Amino acid sequence: MSDDNRSRKANCLEDLQRRILTLDLEPGSYLDETRIAEAYMISRPPLREVLRQLAGDGYVVLHENRGAQVAPMTHKTLRNFFVAAPMIYAAVTRLAAENARAEQIMRLKDTQLLFRAAIRDGDTPARALMNERFHAIIGEMADNEFLVPSLRRLLIDHTRIGMTFYSPRTQALADQRAVAAEQHDQFIALIESGDADAASELAVAHWELSRAEIESFVTPKSIQIPLGHAPGSQRKRGNA
Repeated sequence: MSDDNRSRKANCLEDLQRRILTLDLEPGSYLDETRIAEAYMISRPPLREVLRQLAGDGYVVLHENRGAQVAPMTHKTLRNFFVAAPMIYAAVTRLAAENARAEQIMRLKDTQLLFRAAIRDGDTPARALMNERFHAIIGEMADNEFLVPSLRRLLIDHTRIGMTFYSPRTQALADQRAVAAEQHDQFIALIESGDADAASELAVAHWELSRAEIESFVTPKSIQIPLGHAPGSQRKRGNA
């Protein structure tokens, strides 16, 4: 494969990942392989390699005779997401504090700058992608072949869930984003100092902040609807 073909294949992989994370490709939808091959100017064999990699990482599900489906988000997967998230985030962050290398910490700091810039600019897709990259780097720091695949799958749904409700114009969520950014700075400091216990505790607190955002979206306050008077109530009061 030529360098140009490798570049197109890598571009296809990265762009499909981005489109899935930002909901440009909806959960449960099927990918049109012919259109994708034409859009990225690659042939079917390298495209199928891309799809197999996406499937291995949890972005898509491959069905025989039906092709590639963007990973669905069902009631079961959402429940399992809420159960697993705090455990996985805490364990991964603890290991990151124990194993992080200097160059990884530098990449984490660079990503944090981009995360803050996305919040400042109100760029929802960039914010979601930089948050995903931030925690993926922490996963790389953990360097654990059992936990990292679980973290990768967790981050896919966490990013997609965040894309469904985040609005920079909602003050409550904007305030929570500011807290999240501050917690990211704390992650960097704790990992850099090697404080595994505190880093693990922060991971749980960071998850709780995100969980509260999600719950506030799916369980909004009841709408107060004026019901008016019951039939005949006016007449009865007038006769009293």
